[in-house]
Amino acid sequence: MFDQQDSGNISFGVEKNGEKRFVKYAGANTIHASVNSNIAIQNLKQSVPLYQELKHPNLVNLLEHFETKQGYALIFNWFSGETLHNHWEFPPPDKYEHPGSSFYRFKQLSVKKRLKSFRQILEFHVHVEKNDYVAIDFYDGSILYDFSTDRLKICDIDLYRKKPFQNLMGRMWGSSRFMSPEEFQLNEYIDERTNVFNMGCTAFCLIGSDSNHSFEHWDAGRELYEIALKAVEKDRDKRYSSVEEFYTEWKKWSKG
Repeated sequence: MFDQQDSGNISFGVEKNGEKRFVKYAGANTIHASVNSNIAIQNLKQSVPLYQELKHPNLVNLLEHFETKQGYALIFNWFSGETLHNHWEFPPPDKYEHPGSSFYRFKQLSVKKRLKSFRQILEFHVHVEKNDYVAIDFYDGSILYDFSTDRLKICDIDLYRKKPFQNLMGRMWGSSRFMSPEEFQLNEYIDERTNVFNMGCTAFCLIGSDSNHSFEHWDAGRELYEIALKAVEKDRDKRYSSVEEFYTEWKKWSKG
């Protein structure tokens, strides 16, 4: 049971006739919800086309969705992965230091395995980009990793939006560790270069440090470091123009 999300959703697993499913439900008040249940229901309903239009092998698979008397439910295929940001059980600094933390265990994997995982994330976001969407609120809590099979899935794309998309909030939804300057600036456009910044932050999170982008904390060689560093330029015009361009350059040097 996951009931401490600020989204206002409750998530849990169910099993019927030997088949497991993952349920995401909006309509019940959760412990740390930052929105009321009506907004949570609306957000969950609006996410359905995202999972349908952005269907991909590296994304959790939506099977069905339906309205209930007091809320709305999404049913997914079960994936035996752990989120890399299990903040309710391992808040920082335990996230980075405790042997039981999924993030700590992920960082103990070989560089080759971590590079493979990051490439899968890039592949999905090239797909997102080609379908004219921008990634909103993607962070390490959106990554599920199955340590028994070394497989990865992306979840919680509920706030991804169709382009063109403009920041009408000021500080947008998301983890500041993964957010570009334009995601804090009212009326800025959120686009491919924003996605590039987000993917660069993801690279540092998985292969370096999400709080210190120096080379001393990087595990994968100078060439990939320079590519990731370009992706997180504060000046958007100095970044790669798209996730596809970033990925193309990354593949030249990545052996993951």
